[in-house]
Parts: sequence; structure tokens; C-alpha cells
Amino acid sequence: MPIKYDKTVSGPLVVPSTHRDLLDGAVVVGLITVMPDGQPQATPVWADYDGTYVRVNTARGRQKEKNMKLGAKVTILAIDPQNADRWLEIRGQIAVETEDGAVEHINSLSAKYGGDPDFFSTKEDQRGIEIRVTYKIEPTRINTNA
Repeated sequence: MPIKYDKTVSGPLVVPSTHRDLLDGAVVVGLITVMPDGQPQATPVWADYDGTYVRVNTARGRQKEKNMKLGAKVTILAIDPQNADRWLEIRGQIAVETEDGAVEHINSLSAKYGGDPDFFSTKEDQRGIEIRVTYKIEPTRINTNA
């Protein structure tokens, strides 16, 4: 039976420990943003969780970056790769958008997901050209299953 957590009380909404592994592990998640015309856009992304925010990282100029302005509503969907009936949905809004520390953040995600702590090691042509940005998503509703 699905469990729902709503931000109806003060303080941050926390990902339940029963499903935190879906953000702590190397599970590629779906990031759903909204296009300017209202059409949803889904992109597979790397993500992590700092106990308050779900963090994702992208490069300036990409469509998801254009869709994720401060306050924009987004959804993260993480599905357990071993059990498709076990999932975590986080609905939220963009609380922080920053270039500060974004290269370090993508390097940390690269180590987590691919084992390489230098994201640009296979993208040398983009090193120093691509501008990375980290987005912090504040959960406003969390749904889990199984």
C-alpha cells in the first residue's frame, strides 16, 4: 500500500529511511520538469540527498536547466532496479540554484554512479567550457510504495 507524506507541518519533509537507499545508491532517477508550454518533460538524471534537499546537477543551456528556475515545481521518481513495485516519488520545488560547488557536486555524482571522481575525464572537450549548476529540490510531498 502506498504511503504518502505531505508537508502540512513546519520543518523539512524528510525522505523515509525505508526508501532512502533509492537516493543514496546509484539509482538513476527520473526528473520531471514542466516546459514553457505546460508539457511535462522527463529526463533520467543522477541525484543525491543531503537530508533536506534532493540535489541534481546539469549544464547551463539544457532544456531541464531552462525549466528549473527558483520556485519551479518538479518531481523525482526513483524506482528500485531490483523490484519495480518499490518506488519513491518526491514532488517539490526548486529551492536553490547555484554554480558554486557544482563541479565538485557533479564529480561526487560521477564517483557514485560511474566510479570516476572526475566527471570531465571522458569529456575533456567540455572541461572549462560547460557551466555546471546544482539544483536543490525541497520536497513538498513524498509518496512511496512497497
